[in-house]
This record gives sequence, C-alpha cells and structure tokens, in this order.
Amino acid sequence: MTERQTSEERDHYLRLHGLNRLFPPALLPHIALCRFAEGETICAQGEPAKHLYVLAKGKIKVYNTSAEGKTLVVSFKSPLELIGDIEYVQNIDIMNTVKAVSPSVMLRVSYQSLKEYAGDHAPLLRFLLEIVTRKFWLKSRAMNLNLIYPVEVRLASYLLSVSPDETDGASSGTLHGADVADAADMIGTSYRHVNRVLRKFTDEGLIERKRDAVLIRDREKLREKAHYNIYEQDLERGTRI
Repeated sequence: MTERQTSEERDHYLRLHGLNRLFPPALLPHIALCRFAEGETICAQGEPAKHLYVLAKGKIKVYNTSAEGKTLVVSFKSPLELIGDIEYVQNIDIMNTVKAVSPSVMLRVSYQSLKEYAGDHAPLLRFLLEIVTRKFWLKSRAMNLNLIYPVEVRLASYLLSVSPDETDGASSGTLHGADVADAADMIGTSYRHVNRVLRKFTDEGLIERKRDAVLIRDREKLREKAHYNIYEQDLERGTRI
C-alpha cells in the first residue's frame, strides 16, 4: 500500500467516526494508520505509554495480569474505542494488555504530538473526559459481573467475545489448546470447571470440541446463555461525536 493510499484510508476512518471534528487540523498529519493481525499484541501492561490508539475497525481484548501471574479479562471492545487515554491523562505506564481478537485497524498518535498540537483543544479534552469516566464505570461493573454471574454465563460471554462473526475476518476457532486455561483465568474460575461447562455446552449443541479448537455451532442460543454477552454490554453511548 502506498503512502497516499494509507493517508486516504486514515482520512476515511477519521471522517467515518467524526474524529476530524475532535482533532485540530494541525494534529491530523501526525496521526498514523496501524494494522494488527488476529492475536497480535497492541500494547502490554507495565510498558511505558507513548501513544494514544483509536480502534477504527475490528475487535480487541483488554485484560490485566496480577503479580502472581493470574489474568482477568477487563473487557472486549469494538469501534469506537480509545486505548492509552487514561495513561495519557494520568502520565502512567500502560495499565492493561490489549490484543486484537480480529484483524484490526487503529489510528495512532504520540503523546508528544497530542500535547504539542491538542493539549488545550476543548473538543478533544471533553471527549477524553467522557471516555475515561465511562471506562471506570464499566470496570466497576465488570468486576461486579464476575462476582454475580455464574460460570456458564461468563464462559458463554467469553466464547462469543473471542469468536467474532465471520465478517470480522477472524478465524472460526474460538479457543485453541492452552487458551482453555487462559479462559479459566480470565473469567475467574478453575480449568476443571471450564472443561465441565464446555462438556455441557457440547451436549446442548452450542459448541463442538475438536482436537485443537472449540467451535461455536449455535451462536444465537449461546447469546441467550450469555445474557447477550456480559463482557460487551456497554452504557447507552450518549457520547457520540
């Protein structure tokens, strides 16, 4: 892809999501278009934060790892979503690891450029304030959901979240090999319990277990089981640009 094509695609996503009205004109040339393959890490917990990312296309997984090595899913996000906004405001290292669940397109701008060209730009600051406060609300809600909902609901939600629709361009598998153990950590239960629930889902015809993957067979019934996906329910987004 040529530089001109990349620039045209970047401008397309800026217009599509109304970001050209948020960012001042002087900042636009400093915004880069980035692509991430399914499963690729976008940023990692504990690393120095240097960029603000805007998810323009695809789906991403946000999770946190404790000092003991336990991981817990925070959320799954679809456009429009910001990564690195809290770190930018608080001037801290990256709080969570973020990975692409499906092939994803991100718009990226450095903190240095943000401070230089948009440090006091009111439309962007208002947008950041709304996004940051919404994230803290959702994080509190997600922690409560992990305590309130049974493992069946959490696992069904997790399977739906890591298995995008075919239109997202992701592979058809939902979990592969050791990912079953990762799922147990991320929804806050044991590997054995996850396997028991997977067997139950198989008996109900919701999924099919193969040697190296778990495949969804009845997405609609799995959505019902997941209460329409607790990990992706969001506030009614009054924040639109």
